[in-house]
Amino acid sequence: MDKSSFFWKMADGRIPPPPCAKTLGLAFVEIDGERGTIETKFEARAEFLNPAGNVQGGFLAAMLDDTMGTALSATLDLAQFAPTVNLNVQFHRPARLGPLKGLGRVLLRGRETCHASAELWQSDKIVATATGTFVIRKMQGEP
Repeated sequence: MDKSSFFWKMADGRIPPPPCAKTLGLAFVEIDGERGTIETKFEARAEFLNPAGNVQGGFLAAMLDDTMGTALSATLDLAQFAPTVNLNVQFHRPARLGPLKGLGRVLLRGRETCHASAELWQSDKIVATATGTFVIRKMQGEP
């Protein structure tokens, strides 16, 4: 874990988050880089709704991926990044407009391959869960 990495610069507000994170309304509530855990929050907007009036599943999957990915990113060294290579999502109930809470944790952190899990909550009810596999790579240029 390196506090001068891209993730920590973003988490500390030294650099802006990427556009995809802004779109989802990503914010960090609590980060523990030593344990590989994170609490995030998102804001589901009207643009995220499907014809039934619920948040479309792809947006929920992106929130879960961002929650797991940032939990892992908090553990990385300078010039490392960890793209998702597998994402498994389970939808438990519809999500509506408004805030969602994400809970993520690194389950296994190897030198190259990592596994993580995440949950999305709304109004104290679980909305969706996911597991993911990530690979650690070297970043060519650190922002």
